[in-house]
Amino acid sequence: MKRREFITLLGGAAAWPLAARGQQPAMPVVGFLSSRSPSESASVEAAFRDGLKEAGYIEGQNLHIAFRWADGQFARLPPLAEALVDLRVAVIVTVGGVNTAFAAKSATATIPIVFVVGVDPVAAGLVTSLNRPTGNITGMTVMSAELVLKRLELLQEIVPRRAAVAMLANPLSPESTSEIKDVQAVAQAMGLQLKMFNATTLNELNTVFAAIAEQRPDALLVGTDPFFLLRREELTVLAARIGAPAIYPFREFAPSGGLISYGTNIASSYRQAGVYTGRILKGAKPAELPVMLPTQFQMVINLKTAKALGLTVPPMLLARADEVIE
Repeated sequence: MKRREFITLLGGAAAWPLAARGQQPAMPVVGFLSSRSPSESASVEAAFRDGLKEAGYIEGQNLHIAFRWADGQFARLPPLAEALVDLRVAVIVTVGGVNTAFAAKSATATIPIVFVVGVDPVAAGLVTSLNRPTGNITGMTVMSAELVLKRLELLQEIVPRRAAVAMLANPLSPESTSEIKDVQAVAQAMGLQLKMFNATTLNELNTVFAAIAEQRPDALLVGTDPFFLLRREELTVLAARIGAPAIYPFREFAPSGGLISYGTNIASSYRQAGVYTGRILKGAKPAELPVMLPTQFQMVINLKTAKALGLTVPPMLLARADEVIE
């Protein structure tokens, strides 16, 4: 073999790995759209990553995640969803309420969407069926609004006097409409006087708690809207300041100072969203994946808050709690 031919052959061989690398498919990008903020979503974000890992995907190794956060400003969701579509992501995961899911659904009819919502997705119009969702969308529902009766019953156990109950809701949230109707029906059946208070911003929270303090209700029921979860630190401080025994819809409120919480395990739903995302990346169609209903529920009691409010938690209630914060 001539020297020049050998060098040419050697150079071509050296280029083979580069050519092979160039032919390898790019790592898929998963869009993660949330109405919440990254600073208060670390635990559920970790649960989502756990679900991806369970499905065989690890960020930085075989996929990328493009996070988009609305920081509680629902008006930002549509342009954020459109930006993910322009990025040509393989899947869009929507969390933090039904508004987020609708923003993604309006932005694309082709990119698969996996949602986590707190309402009945069929009644809301997200999917046509739980078992066989049609189109490009599926996911899981925490169905938290349907747990209203249980929360009012728990308030009945922990608050000796509970004739008048205040409810805090966000009138701009689609989740609130059915939830308010449920609370009104249950309160009437239980013989409770229900007083409604609305808040959509942090400034309104401060104003509305001043109004709640003037009414002096026996207990407070906090709605399931994602805005309240986003502002849980401020909300629990305000509740403590006016001395209102309150029950909250998710575990995350209790470590922040909430008296008692009862609701779906959100982290479990986020983990399942990660699993579904992995299955879609492997070729599954959203219509083949039934909408998942919640299977894990948590009751958490904060004894420190109970003591500050001068309440004695019944031993039987403590025994039933999944977690007690002392």
